[in-house]
Amino acid sequence: MTEQPRIPTIDLRPWVDGDTDTRAAIARTVDEALQTAGFLLVTGHGVDPELRAAIREAARNFFRMPVDVKEPYTAKVGGRGWLGPGAEANGYSEGTETPPDLKESLTFATHEPFEDPEINAEWYAPNVWPDEVPELQTLCEEYLARMADLEKQLLDLLGVALGLEHDFFSRHMDHPTYGFNINWYPGTEVIGEPQPGQFRIGPHTDFGTVTILDRQAGKGGLQVWTDEGGWEDAPFDPDAFTINIGDLMARWTGDRWRSGRHRVLPPPADAPAEELMSLVYFGECTPGTLVESVPAPVGRVAYEPVDSHAYLREKLDSITVD
Repeated sequence: MTEQPRIPTIDLRPWVDGDTDTRAAIARTVDEALQTAGFLLVTGHGVDPELRAAIREAARNFFRMPVDVKEPYTAKVGGRGWLGPGAEANGYSEGTETPPDLKESLTFATHEPFEDPEINAEWYAPNVWPDEVPELQTLCEEYLARMADLEKQLLDLLGVALGLEHDFFSRHMDHPTYGFNINWYPGTEVIGEPQPGQFRIGPHTDFGTVTILDRQAGKGGLQVWTDEGGWEDAPFDPDAFTINIGDLMARWTGDRWRSGRHRVLPPPADAPAEELMSLVYFGECTPGTLVESVPAPVGRVAYEPVDSHAYLREKLDSITVD
């Protein structure tokens, strides 16, 4: 492990293969980091960087197409397809009023239907893959299989970090929902000059359990909030995934761990043509999971139990621009 201020880097290889003392030290580091910032960097995950690069190349080919080619794939927030400029204002989820976010997204979600038709109606629909970039589907499906494995591994680690059974969280993953966004942050030649208070993504916390982010370094990039430092540029390692926990997980831990607050800055004045792309996997859990706060002394706040997906739907609705 390489310590960084407030946001450490965790190598998963000794977590998987290490002895009892090594694993216990990793669990303590995770617990401490999630109490202060809600973020980690994770290496040793085994996800091929060439796969990530190929997804970016295919997605960029789509995003660079004319609007009339992309419009037939238009989706609503939480749906499947293309979210065009102005579709989201993430700051609204925390009560921060901002202009719409300066991004476009391809958004995909749970790929296997459920047995319950009511759950299907709310949380399942076939993913919409652009015909213009046929290679994207195969690449993303391989990537999402790796994300599902990594998510379970992380949830096992989180269970141990709380001093609970390793499957305390992961046992609620027999048929989980998930979201997957490919976020494109073009330069000002595409989006124009940012308005005052406008971001590529406004300040917010994520909504689910764990988020697995593959990001690129940039001047108009990711910032995270800590009580000690306020807004800080997120640490970057090209080999690492950035991991943060979401609101549902924070609630589950009785606010022992904090949902990682973050934002993505607009294109910088000294590099207005900067273009970035992020691959963002939003972990959730099986629909119908009852989320009850871990009791004291581990948990700090005893929230009323909630249905996981009623909670998630309310959050998704809060960021949709009408």
